[in-house]
Amino acid sequence: MKIPMNVSLPSNKYGRRLFRYFRSPMEDDSSIVIKEVNTKAELKTFVEFEHKLYKGNDYYVPSLLESELETLDREVNPAFEYCDAIYFLAYRGDEVVGRIAGICNYKANDIWNQSQVRFGWFDYIDDLAVSQKLMQAVEEWGREKGCEAVHGPMGFTDQDKEGMLVEGFDQLGTMITYYNYPYYIRHMEYMGFEKDTDWVEYKVYVPSSIPEKHIRMGNIVREKYGLRVVKFRKKKEIMPYARDIFYLLNDTYKHLYGYVELTDKQIDQLAGQYINFLQLDFCSFIVREADNALVGFGITMPSMSRALQKAKGKLFPTGFIHLLRAVNAKRPEVVDMLLISVAEEYQNKGVNALIFEDLIPIMNKYHVRYLESNPELETNASVSLQWKYFKRVRHKRRRAYIKELD
Repeated sequence: MKIPMNVSLPSNKYGRRLFRYFRSPMEDDSSIVIKEVNTKAELKTFVEFEHKLYKGNDYYVPSLLESELETLDREVNPAFEYCDAIYFLAYRGDEVVGRIAGICNYKANDIWNQSQVRFGWFDYIDDLAVSQKLMQAVEEWGREKGCEAVHGPMGFTDQDKEGMLVEGFDQLGTMITYYNYPYYIRHMEYMGFEKDTDWVEYKVYVPSSIPEKHIRMGNIVREKYGLRVVKFRKKKEIMPYARDIFYLLNDTYKHLYGYVELTDKQIDQLAGQYINFLQLDFCSFIVREADNALVGFGITMPSMSRALQKAKGKLFPTGFIHLLRAVNAKRPEVVDMLLISVAEEYQNKGVNALIFEDLIPIMNKYHVRYLESNPELETNASVSLQWKYFKRVRHKRRRAYIKELD
């Protein structure tokens, strides 16, 4: 059944629980059947469902089929060394009407001293019977694993898509974020989920010149700490730094929500995926002159959103052409911030000024209008402050939900 648009849940969490307990029971829609995904063909159906659900939506950016299959394949994804997962499809007759993944990240549970099952890849038509039955399947699996709560949407690692869109449904998505319909929120609240944390996203407009503050800070940082910007012209030149990029990411992100340090196998896999698609002009690396150690970086690239829409989520037979054109665009209006990190010992000392001092002239050269920040935790003040001297507009918000398991 659809949840009426005019249904409003009590604001008090205890009131919400009573509401769910005493409300009229949902009709048992026996036409909805939940099936576990067990074969390669079923896994492909699982991945392709989102393309069907969002067909014709101008704001939805398809995931790459090939990449999604690799992520979900326990024989390919190194995260399965410390994760377990299960996938479900919801059917009405022969028609797929929803999907969900359940993930038990044992490493995350140990690090964060919790006992939680994650849900991800959660998509459904606007029918509570579908969303509820899918979630119940993951909850039951989580209980079997000894979990005490369910939260998400989350992936295997922080490099997977995470967070349900709760604001910005009329904004174009990016290649590293979920898009979902507004009705998803009503379903989550109706099922008893509450906010665990939020991420926010900004359009950051590129100034016509480097802010004076960044010039002053850049000069101070260079002289005081002996740092310099390194630019690469060939992808093979980055390879000696490839692992250092992700080691630095591990070190600086380890305190952030749900983060689990990447293993060497994951790093090698991610390095291959990222580096092959980089447009090197849009990358800035900061090294310490004394020992050539990497202490910071900013990795951006021309937006792939429209190219992925044209490719319809597939590299072949012609999808890769659209992606290559986007990567090598001479006038990309939008650039995505993919990764940015500064070593802890240099944080809050102006190192970011060196990154922007390098990238702003390049973005002007390519006639970039604005940068998509991509998700940043609303509680991460240091990341938010880096946009202080830029014109910016917060245009999206996404949420991780949580619910205790009975």
